[in-house]
Amino acid sequence: MAALTMASSPTVLMRLVASAYSVAHRAGTIVRNVMAGGDLDIVEKCGPSDLQTKADRLVQMSICSSLARKFPRVTIIGEEDLPSQDVDEELIEDGQCEEILKKAFPPQYNSIKEEELVVWVDPLDGTKEYTEGLLDHVTVLIGIAYEGKAIAGVINQPFYNYEAGADAVLGRTIWGVLGLGAFGFQLKEVPAGKHIITTTRSHSSKLVNDCISAMHPDSVVRVGGAGNKIIQLIEGKASAYVFASPGCKKWDTCAPEAVLHAVGGKLSDIHGNPLNYNKEVKHMNSAGVLATLRNFDYYASRVPESVKQALVP
Repeated sequence: MAALTMASSPTVLMRLVASAYSVAHRAGTIVRNVMAGGDLDIVEKCGPSDLQTKADRLVQMSICSSLARKFPRVTIIGEEDLPSQDVDEELIEDGQCEEILKKAFPPQYNSIKEEELVVWVDPLDGTKEYTEGLLDHVTVLIGIAYEGKAIAGVINQPFYNYEAGADAVLGRTIWGVLGLGAFGFQLKEVPAGKHIITTTRSHSSKLVNDCISAMHPDSVVRVGGAGNKIIQLIEGKASAYVFASPGCKKWDTCAPEAVLHAVGGKLSDIHGNPLNYNKEVKHMNSAGVLATLRNFDYYASRVPESVKQALVP
């Protein structure tokens, strides 16, 4: 009987994740449409590596307005500073993924109230790569936090499969909930004994490279987007994501962290401290990022003291 009751009245978290899935799916379509339209309307925010396009703006309006309509008491924090304006109804997504509502969410989430949840939105993670046509680096990130902890995340990859030929279905949506698992991809580990590090493509520095060298990796993969790097970890293309630098923000890491933690991985700052996602927290992850699917301690123990001293939480 209990199962029936649950199915008939999904909890706030279930509804929010199911809505975020549909909203992220719609966002992926917007990202593809802007690219197909050919006018990205690029604006430099704080320099040539910090860009904003029409897709960033439209997607943020779509995600934040769609979720705020359904969940007015949830705190929603997006990357882009946008003027408040009436949002075109075409950008509003009010669907929800029925498949998610059928899942048995962990009971510890049953009593969560709407106003206790914080949603961190990166409308387009990997904007620089988007403008350069490196389309597989691009993700849309919707992370959900409770009591400062990332507990659920949705990652849409708008151009997944874009090199697979004209008949391939473009795009996919990955999602995960801590204590339930993660879905929409095939979990795979890097072969045992292989140390492949994924790191930044466009924000490198001496500190970033010193930290990587100290880990003696077999190879280093440099790609854009935090979401993309976490996908590499869960699909066995890299064993650690190492970014010994400030620069990454809470909206970059919340959704990917939740997905990674849902499959037993770990994401922290470079000191091994957990990241905090409550609504008052500063947006910058000033002590960098270290993440792995397995063997976290192997990498954490190899972060040089000089790097730790340079990166203050």
